[in-house]
Amino acid sequence: MTDLKRVTPKFLLWLDMEMTGLKPTADRIVEVGAIITNWDFTELGQFESGVRQAEAELREKFGANAWAAARPNETEELIQLSLAAPAEADVEQQVIRLIDNVAGKDAIVLLAGNSIHQDRQFIRAWWPKLEERLHYRMLDVSAWKVVMQAKYNLEFPKKETHRALGDIEESIAELKFYLGKLGK
Repeated sequence: MTDLKRVTPKFLLWLDMEMTGLKPTADRIVEVGAIITNWDFTELGQFESGVRQAEAELREKFGANAWAAARPNETEELIQLSLAAPAEADVEQQVIRLIDNVAGKDAIVLLAGNSIHQDRQFIRAWWPKLEERLHYRMLDVSAWKVVMQAKYNLEFPKKETHRALGDIEESIAELKFYLGKLGK
């Protein structure tokens, strides 16, 4: 068995999920985006999809969510995306296939993104097969943001689109921005 404490994965799985809320035991995943890169942040593959959930459950959970209530058009767009999407187990398998195709069938990848601990909780709750393919460590760009703002007064301008693939692309650009500032 490989000692994961001594292994640095060769690939980063940049992932973002849109959910009905922030409680992984009660809320559901409605959209996922994923980009696999190497450590030079070269995109090697990508995937995005809605995740089908029951309409009644979507409307109930989004209805109780203050963020969703303040953005009715975006919320309805996510609901419609979810209703037309593949089944959740199929979407999980497609993300795993992306890993297999880029990194290999036995590869362990490092999960990366902004506030990625939140997405990781949903992965643990709803996508256990994907969880098995992830290194125990994560690369959270939000931690970089805190350091760069507090120590260097640097802030990356974000669009805040709140769509999975766009959020990932921004996360990669944000980390590149911070690393570029450190190199100067």
